[in-house]
Amino acid sequence: MGQSLFFMPSINLMGAGCLATAVDMIVGYGHKKALIVTDGPLARMGVAKTLADALAAKAIESVVFDGVQPNPTIGNVEAGLELLRQNGCDCVISLGGGSPHDCAKGIALCAANGGGIADYEGIDRSAKPQLPLIAVNTTAGTASEMTRFCIITDERRHVKMAIVDRHVTPVISVNDPSMMLAKPPGLTAATGMDALTHAVEAYVSTAATPITDACALKAVSLIAANLPTAVAEGQNLHAREQMAYAQFLAGMAFNNASLGYVHAMVHQLGGFYDLPHGVCNAVLLPHVQRYNSTVVAARLKDVAAAMGLNVSEHSAEEGAAACIAGIRALSAQIGIPVGLAGLGVKEADIPTLATNALRDACGLTNPRQATQAEIEDIFRAAL
Repeated sequence: MGQSLFFMPSINLMGAGCLATAVDMIVGYGHKKALIVTDGPLARMGVAKTLADALAAKAIESVVFDGVQPNPTIGNVEAGLELLRQNGCDCVISLGGGSPHDCAKGIALCAANGGGIADYEGIDRSAKPQLPLIAVNTTAGTASEMTRFCIITDERRHVKMAIVDRHVTPVISVNDPSMMLAKPPGLTAATGMDALTHAVEAYVSTAATPITDACALKAVSLIAANLPTAVAEGQNLHAREQMAYAQFLAGMAFNNASLGYVHAMVHQLGGFYDLPHGVCNAVLLPHVQRYNSTVVAARLKDVAAAMGLNVSEHSAEEGAAACIAGIRALSAQIGIPVGLAGLGVKEADIPTLATNALRDACGLTNPRQATQAEIEDIFRAAL
């Protein structure tokens, strides 16, 4: 197995009402002015103002950047960085799901290291830690609030850049499920399937360890047990809290075991067509695992068992097939589309998408290494 490194924020707050604790901790760190990075909908709902008011009550000034797009771009990072510099902010607070967190990471990394975010594409390209980042989560899916992954779209090249850097790890992550209650069913479903994809890809990764295995399998069991309820009953605090734990555990797994071809391929769909990340993950997950099943059937059988499927009498191959069927059934139950064609993906673009997918750092730990033609075949099967 060799050496393994394990990364996560030094402080992680979980449970209803923990946002107030986070504000107290920010005070304790001595920060005076925060850049709050969020998106338009959360700003319009007043969530950003609620956070700004909580900071102001503790004598911490803040300025809000709400220009984050669903697939954050280099332009978003540059605009936020300009606002940070104009206002002399000494910390960054991201508020939202994966998009604000990733954009905030890009801003904080460039604020400390200089240059543009494209300079840091790849693995551990920065020289020093980013500006302190406190990540406040409002969805249960991406785990971006606790990972060293930062995904930014290069608008000019139409690709998503994967920045995997220990220096973009937030100092505090906050998962307060009371902030997740208002999320619509479609977003809940998509983010939940993103978390499932993180767990499955980490479990079959070539960099998996006993630590990441434990996190991944527990995440799978929590998602299978709670995601349908969270989608159907958006105000169910227990289901929301269990999904917050599940996505965090999946984050612990993939932050350290990395991912695979599902994410390598989905990053291209997001960069090329600006499609929703979680939905694309859900569509591609069974297709990529069918490709992987020739080498990790026993591991996929473990995933099936974690999903609550009775596979004790199954062979490894039968267990893998049950896992793939179970993933499809869960997607169908919560209303995920079945194919990429319905999302606007065109067969003519597949060679370009496949070429770029093979360059994505996430594919390096996929358990079976693919040719260009094989990646193209998986894309076509998913249409």
